[in-house]
Amino acid sequence: MDLGEKISILAAAAKYDASCASSGSGKPGDGFSAGKAAGRGGTGRRNGAGYGAVLPAGVCHSWTGDGRCVSLLKVLYSNACRFDCAYCVNRVSADTKRAAFTTQELVDLTREFYRRNYIEGLFLSSGIFADPDMVMEKLVETARKLRTEEGYGGYIHLKIIPGSGERLIREAGLWADRLSANIELPTDKSLRHLAPQKSGKVIFGAMGGIAEAGKENEEDLKKMKSAPVFAPAGQSTQLIVGASEENDKQIISLSGALYRKYALRRVYYSAFTPVGVSGSGGIPDKRLPEISGPPLVREHRLYQADWLLRFYHFSAEEILEEESPYLDIHLDPKTAWALKHPERFPMELNRADYEELLRVPGLGATSVRRIIEVRRSRSLSFDTLRRLGVTLKRARYFITLAGSVLDTLDDPRRVRRILSDNDGAGLQLPLFDF
Repeated sequence: MDLGEKISILAAAAKYDASCASSGSGKPGDGFSAGKAAGRGGTGRRNGAGYGAVLPAGVCHSWTGDGRCVSLLKVLYSNACRFDCAYCVNRVSADTKRAAFTTQELVDLTREFYRRNYIEGLFLSSGIFADPDMVMEKLVETARKLRTEEGYGGYIHLKIIPGSGERLIREAGLWADRLSANIELPTDKSLRHLAPQKSGKVIFGAMGGIAEAGKENEEDLKKMKSAPVFAPAGQSTQLIVGASEENDKQIISLSGALYRKYALRRVYYSAFTPVGVSGSGGIPDKRLPEISGPPLVREHRLYQADWLLRFYHFSAEEILEEESPYLDIHLDPKTAWALKHPERFPMELNRADYEELLRVPGLGATSVRRIIEVRRSRSLSFDTLRRLGVTLKRARYFITLAGSVLDTLDDPRRVRRILSDNDGAGLQLPLFDF
């Protein structure tokens, strides 16, 4: 099997992992084809596409926290796997073509892509084709060779193989910028049903090992600034949405707990893609739900709720209650919360504190900081808010300025009808990081 074919197979096998925040680099046939990527000519141009799309050549786009777009080589070391996870296209029972890189092939490929300015980083995972330590050693060896033998200074994201030893996790963090161990499913019950060879305890153990090594490294750096840095971009994880029966409240509560306990940088949500529908080969497993396509709206709402946890200081219990455990598909979760709490509004923007302002639909975290800065020297006006980028189309129902109003919340049902499906306008969404 030549290198171009390996790239096509192992890049396609990696595209279902959302935890590098990829957005596609083009349509099949555009820019990077497998042949061009393998070094047989081509211009190397990159064309934007929809969220989650990845070229067979494996080059995908990601965004840093400050808005820069970067390109990553996103591949599996091998798509051979001993596990039989019902939702996974690479499961042992799937009728799919198998391939594997050698360590040197991956090192050479990453080096050449990086030198040609095709990529700025590597996202590397693998199917569990052998003992977890053996698989993890291959990933670590790739990163180690890139850093020590090739002088590679680009970004590296390594997937931690649950069950691998503490030594390998700690070494992985010395070579990689970010580490991640995917939970995949929200409960042990679902793991036992859909991924019987996996263990929540083992996965959380890997996450705990990363968190503990990170804490120790912080202490070492305080004592000696020249100490090597462990995974400076932290750790992330992924949850599959729609493959199991958990509701949104369970998912968001789990995410909140992960942020608190393991200091995660991101939880990524991946809408379950029915294997048979996606055209990725094989007959859908009977353990999986029968759905026509991935629940993309639900995935989007979960990301919005997650941003409320991370940037707007909401708790999981505030976002969803026991009696209504699913997010509203017609309203972003911040607006939905505000309409359930009309007693908190309208809010006087010239007096409200930072935490109160974060609760106003249409006010993003950046806008709130600007509002507080401006009102130190003068009173706010609606024209001022417009210049600050405030979404008054949404905020108008929830605010006053020195008693002046643009609209009222007297009839929440009317406001709901007006604001429904104005997707995302209630949040200033942070850009994806990687």
